[in-house]
Amino acid sequence: MAYASGHTIYRKYLDENEGVLTKLNLLEIYYRALEEHDQKVAKDILASFYKYTIDFDAVDISDAIALRSELKKEKKLDISYADALGYCLSRKMGIKFLTGDSAFEKLKGVEFVR
Repeated sequence: MAYASGHTIYRKYLDENEGVLTKLNLLEIYYRALEEHDQKVAKDILASFYKYTIDFDAVDISDAIALRSELKKEKKLDISYADALGYCLSRKMGIKFLTGDSAFEKLKGVEFVR
């Protein structure tokens, strides 16, 4: 949402490096855009971000939930299912997980941006 709201710091991650996100992330982005703007703006954001979406399978779901459970138990982090999937996929793909969520700030493979 920060990128869609004009925060240029995120441009290098999406425009210049072909960032990726899951359709679950896009679902969250659309919901927030709809809350903050009207339906036309939300649909425009949906259309512009759709090109960045990647798919996931049953193994990714299983791995993401196992990772979420591990982080919750060992590090006392209660992250969303969508974030767990995104973080798990980023590790699988060997790319950084971009977030402004402070829960991820000290985790390996995370690019914390504010």
